[in-house]
Amino acid sequence: MSGEPRRIDLTYTGASSAVRLDVFAAAQAADLTRSRVARLIRAGRVTVNGAPAPASRRLRHGDTVCIETPPDRAELKPEPGPLARVLATDDFVVIDKPAGLVMHPGAGTASGTLAHRLLAHFPEMRAVGHPRRPGIVHRLDKDTSGVVAAARTPAAYAHLAREFEQRRVGKRYLLIVKGTPSAPRGRIDAAIGRHPAKRTRMAVARRGRPAQTDYQVLARGAGASLLDARPETGRTHQIRVHAAAIGHPILGDAAYGGEAPGAARPLLHAWTLTFFDPAGQRWLAAAAPPEDFQQAAARLGLPVPETPPSGPLTPGGE
Repeated sequence: MSGEPRRIDLTYTGASSAVRLDVFAAAQAADLTRSRVARLIRAGRVTVNGAPAPASRRLRHGDTVCIETPPDRAELKPEPGPLARVLATDDFVVIDKPAGLVMHPGAGTASGTLAHRLLAHFPEMRAVGHPRRPGIVHRLDKDTSGVVAAARTPAAYAHLAREFEQRRVGKRYLLIVKGTPSAPRGRIDAAIGRHPAKRTRMAVARRGRPAQTDYQVLARGAGASLLDARPETGRTHQIRVHAAAIGHPILGDAAYGGEAPGAARPLLHAWTLTFFDPAGQRWLAAAAPPEDFQQAAARLGLPVPETPPSGPLTPGGE
């Protein structure tokens, strides 16, 4: 259901003239985050004494602040579509997402996403998390295949979202890269930010957000290698950017220098997740790489490791 537009009228009664508009508005409108307030300010939906003002505007005693929020977008409608389940409990489900499937609606994509399919298979997710991405607690790029976890209850959503945020979820990816790194294993520690000229891409940036990826070379082949990557952080395009940064871009990743004949998408696969559920049980969810990945590896003489079975783990297990 779509919401109604809302108007919030506030008056600054403080004596200090050092309080910023965005700080005041976010503090007074408890259900709006500071980032949401910043977006409303940029859209001209926050005024001071009847006129739009920048986020940095310093308020004076008696200033009137008006915040207008647009109506919420409509909730998703379920759409049929296959889902390859890796694990499913009353609290969560783990899906093996195919390459080419978008996670949830966004710019240029209004339907046909994983979120739409999840609602069709798990109607209870409508009340879990964000209405435009129900149940989803982390993301994969459109062209990345592999394991994705989603929550089936609000309690599980809060728990899993916190586990990802606090980096307590183990993530392993398989990727095929150009050439072979000089070290058989290593850590890439390079901050990532928005590319200064190509705004849909990311780049290693001195003022970016910290990002660390551990990797191990599993096999060497004809001008390419198979790597096992374990990102410690979860920045946008992190593994793709880090692989390119060490001179070994992912095959098929044209955006980051990995153009390769026969690779129609970046050969990057989310292989395993290890995590605790709300009851404290530890789980391993794993999915074998899809056919296009397997075929590329075979052409290049790269043996793909056996995928471990999914299920609950005993203390001390992988």
